[in-house]
Amino acid sequence: MTGTTAGATHPRSTLTVLRRTAWLAAALFWSAFAVLEAVNHGWAAGTLALAFLVLPDLTFLVALDEAPRMAKGQLAPRAVPYYNGMHRALVPLALLALYTVTPFTWAPAFAALCGWLAHISYDRAFGYGLRTKEGFQRG
Repeated sequence: MTGTTAGATHPRSTLTVLRRTAWLAAALFWSAFAVLEAVNHGWAAGTLALAFLVLPDLTFLVALDEAPRMAKGQLAPRAVPYYNGMHRALVPLALLALYTVTPFTWAPAFAALCGWLAHISYDRAFGYGLRTKEGFQRG
């Protein structure tokens, strides 16, 4: 050998794998919770869970006209605030906490929050996070 250890992993890559695994576990949890809500509370809960599973990525449409001029993987800067707002886990978690302490009890709203959290968790598990103001993935 020439001074390097075969098979050694970089601490950052181990942390990344652990972080992504945790996000995947969260994604599966929120997906299962959304399905459970849909089964228990009907089509409205299922529809909203599915809608909020997809909704955060529809923020790309805000600046669709600018897409051809963007670099590969870049989101138009005009769409970044919308994208980041819909991809911050704190937003649906705060709404979920608010839902649990208020007298508001509409199951489809809870299912929608589960779908939203599932989306964010899947994105983080697969390496997609918030964007810089220029529209690139944060490192």
